[in-house]
Amino acid sequence: MTTRYELGINFQSIDAIDMHVHLEVDECGHKAMPQDLFDASAAYFKSSERTPSIDRIAQVYREKNMAAVVFTVDARTALGHEPNSVEDLVAGCSRNNDVLIPFGSVDPRRGAPALDDARHQAQELGVRGFKFHPSLQGFDPSDEAFYPLWKVLEELGLPCIFHTGQNGMGAGLPGGRGIKLRYSNPLLLDDVAADFPQLKIIMAHPSVPWQEEANSIATHKANVFIDLSGWSPKYFPESLVKLGNNVLSGKLLFGTDFPLITPEKWLGAFAQLPLKDEVRAKILKANALAVLGVDS
Repeated sequence: MTTRYELGINFQSIDAIDMHVHLEVDECGHKAMPQDLFDASAAYFKSSERTPSIDRIAQVYREKNMAAVVFTVDARTALGHEPNSVEDLVAGCSRNNDVLIPFGSVDPRRGAPALDDARHQAQELGVRGFKFHPSLQGFDPSDEAFYPLWKVLEELGLPCIFHTGQNGMGAGLPGGRGIKLRYSNPLLLDDVAADFPQLKIIMAHPSVPWQEEANSIATHKANVFIDLSGWSPKYFPESLVKLGNNVLSGKLLFGTDFPLITPEKWLGAFAQLPLKDEVRAKILKANALAVLGVDS
C-alpha cells in the first residue's frame, strides 16, 4: 500500500524549521550516492554520523523541538546509480509526521517520466516540495528543455530547493568526479524564476563564489528565497548577513545540511551573528511557514 503523507506538526509549539536535511540511506540500506562520493563528502565536512536513518533524524529534531524538511536526490542519469526510494522516505516521514516534512526529487534528464514522477510524488505520496542538485544531476536549470518540468511544478504549487554555489559533492576527487560547478551558479535560476513567477524557488546554501548574484536575485524576485545550509554561519559572506538585516529579512531560511552539519553546531554559530532579534525569529521559523504554505 502506498503511504500518503499528512502534516502532523504543531507549528505554534516548535522553535524552528530546518529546511535542508538529507536522508542518505533508505530502509533497505541503499545509499543515495556511490560510495566514493560519500567518502569524499564525509572528509570535506568532517561529519561523524553520515547516514542516520529516518527515525534517527526524527529523534534528533524531536529532542530539539524542531521540524525538518527531509529529502534525497535522484541523480540516476548522471551518476549511473539508482536513487533512494521516495516512497520509503515518505513512509518514514509519515510515521514521524510530528517533526518531519518530506520533499520529493526527480531526475530532470529523464524527460517525460520525470513529469509523471513529480505528479505521482505530489498527488499520491503527498510530498510538500522538491529538491534538485544541478551539479550532481548534471543539468542546466535554465535550459528550456527542462521547462515542461518547471511548469508542472508551478502548477502543483510546491516549492523547489536547488543547490547553488560550492559543491561538497566530489570535492577533493580527480576532476571533482566530473561534477561541474557552473550548473550551480544561481544566475541560471534567475531565468526559471522570471519565466515561472508562481514557482517558489529556494536557492540552497550561501552561493559562494556567486553570493552577490544570489543576493540580487532574491532581492529582485518575490518567488526566490535562500536557505542558509551547508556552511557554519561564522563563515557566511558579509553581504548576506548585512542584507539579512534589511531587504532579505523575509527571504532567508534556517537550514543545516544535516547530517553533514548538526543543528547544535549551526545554531551556536548563528547566535553570534549581528542580526536583529526579529530577523533571527523570521529566519528560524516564520519565513519557512510562508514558503511551505502552512498556517502557524
